[in-house]
Amino acid sequence: MGDIALKRINKFLSEAGYCSRREADKLIDAGRVTINGAVPEMGTKVAANDVVAVDGETIKNTKTAFVYLAFNKPIGIVCTTDTSVEKDNIIDFINYPKRIFPIGRLDKPSEGLILLTDDGDIVNKILRASNNHEKEYVVTVDKPISQTFVNRMAGGIYLEDLKQTTKKCKVEKLNSHTFKIILTQGLNRQIRRMCAYLNYEVQTLKRVRIMNIKLDTPVGEYRELTKDEFTELTALISDSKKTFTPSKTERK
Repeated sequence: MGDIALKRINKFLSEAGYCSRREADKLIDAGRVTINGAVPEMGTKVAANDVVAVDGETIKNTKTAFVYLAFNKPIGIVCTTDTSVEKDNIIDFINYPKRIFPIGRLDKPSEGLILLTDDGDIVNKILRASNNHEKEYVVTVDKPISQTFVNRMAGGIYLEDLKQTTKKCKVEKLNSHTFKIILTQGLNRQIRRMCAYLNYEVQTLKRVRIMNIKLDTPVGEYRELTKDEFTELTALISDSKKTFTPSKTERK
């Protein structure tokens, strides 16, 4: 257990595949994490012989290989790991044999690509990689799309409640009621709120790409990332030093 000595408790939990560092911080703040039976302060480090537990369950860092999944989320599924709160949650829906968690979110009424993993370290790297973190969506709205709509969406929309203007983005009209949009930020319900500002209502919203990973599975199904996809992904988040260990089910 020498490889886990002197790691911050949130990093220990993420590398053990229990949750992301962000989720670990929430668990620690809620007093649900213990080290040797005592509730630690935020930032406490774990020594080699310490016993870490969440809700009384001992957590061991026994990872040999991480899982990286691309999932086509159906409408109505909630991107949460709290299976006790949400009935239609992503974890119960996938029912993967290992504990995994989503990287980021995709709204309940939206569908499409979301990545899941048990590698808490890469979650933080991806969420920090805002400059290269392109997310592509195909959106249908309730009335014909004008060139003014395209230009204003691309130039940025001021969201009053957040007191900020969305970043400039790429927008392309596909047909009278459908457009493609590529974002590099992830504000809550961003596309829906941008459209609403221009008096358009979103009818359907599908995410079709996250950085270099493209949506290519049927709704409700998932696949593992290929070695090439993982290599390119880690290059895009630049500070990653991870290596990829493909599983027997890796699909080329």
